[in-house]
Amino acid sequence: MTEPLPAESRQAQKERTRQLILSSALELSQTQGFAQISLRQVSRHAGIVPTAFYRHFDSMDQLGLALVEQSFSTLRRMIRDAQRDPQVFDHIIDAAADVLVEAVKQSKAHFGFVSRERVGGPDVVRSAIRHELDLFVSELAVVLARLPNIETWTTEDVQMVSRLFVRNMVSNAEEIVEMPDGRPDLEEKIKEGARRQMRLIVVGFRDWRG
Repeated sequence: MTEPLPAESRQAQKERTRQLILSSALELSQTQGFAQISLRQVSRHAGIVPTAFYRHFDSMDQLGLALVEQSFSTLRRMIRDAQRDPQVFDHIIDAAADVLVEAVKQSKAHFGFVSRERVGGPDVVRSAIRHELDLFVSELAVVLARLPNIETWTTEDVQMVSRLFVRNMVSNAEEIVEMPDGRPDLEEKIKEGARRQMRLIVVGFRDWRG
């Protein structure tokens, strides 16, 4: 008689299946767009029956939300790690460009998902991406408020400049997603472009009057 799986093994197997569903949806969405793929397609690609899908997600919308969360978690973690480095504030523009490029390179499929779905995805996914970007604006504003020439700015002005940085980040992330692998020349060109754009924003810090 077969021994039942220990609870820990069952939980590990459940998590593996969940991750398989997520990765299947991510791969399929690269060619079709998330709005065009079906629950049956995802289940078939993951090698499970559709009823097994519902053990992990209530709907395709919930699956899309999980992909949004997964897509932003890497960048959020890297930004928070960078904040712990005391040298980041001495070289914040270079550090920001490096963090962005590395984050996107490590999770190209996820950033490609965000790039596509923020304008063409289902309403619930687009809304979740906007929410994540707004959270990122708020987190970045806390960091920026510690920089010279900004300490006396209003919260609204700090949020405004933070949003400028995030829009710059999104634009450059989309370029990195499209960048072929093994092209350090293009990578450096994107980094330098990001640095120049951020310096242009920073130039206005000293003379800004809200």
